[in-house]
Amino acid sequence: MVTCISKSPDETIALGEEWGRTAHLGWIIGLTGDLGAGKTQLVKGLARGLGVSERVHSPTFTLLNQYVSGRVPLFHLDLYRLETRGQIIGAGLEEYFFHPPGVAVIEWVERWLGQIPSRESSGAAWPAPFRCVHIEMLSGQERRITYEDFGA
Repeated sequence: MVTCISKSPDETIALGEEWGRTAHLGWIIGLTGDLGAGKTQLVKGLARGLGVSERVHSPTFTLLNQYVSGRVPLFHLDLYRLETRGQIIGAGLEEYFFHPPGVAVIEWVERWLGQIPSRESSGAAWPAPFRCVHIEMLSGQERRITYEDFGA
């Protein structure tokens, strides 16, 4: 598990941009954290690293934003308005949890997983490379970003 401290939204964006420069087809990133923690800021950076030219914004009301202008398509999902796996499946979003046709970033991923995985608690084999990210607000600008990679 890796932990870093971001002291500003710009630092959170820079971390996402670093990830975007090395992101590849089929990668899934699950994000957890309170409202306003910086999940969308991280996605903005990831999009920048992928070379996405569109304006990136939270898909809270649309559930899914697709950005195809980068070197790999980016699928940004927000499960905040969905409470159960059944609702997620009913919305047609489950394909992004297994083999996305690009990079899938899923805010509120715990709505799908039920609990946040860890090396100790998860013996399951992930069908695709999966990065589980937790963002914790430490102060007005400061965030603790913890992440762990699973899968292929």
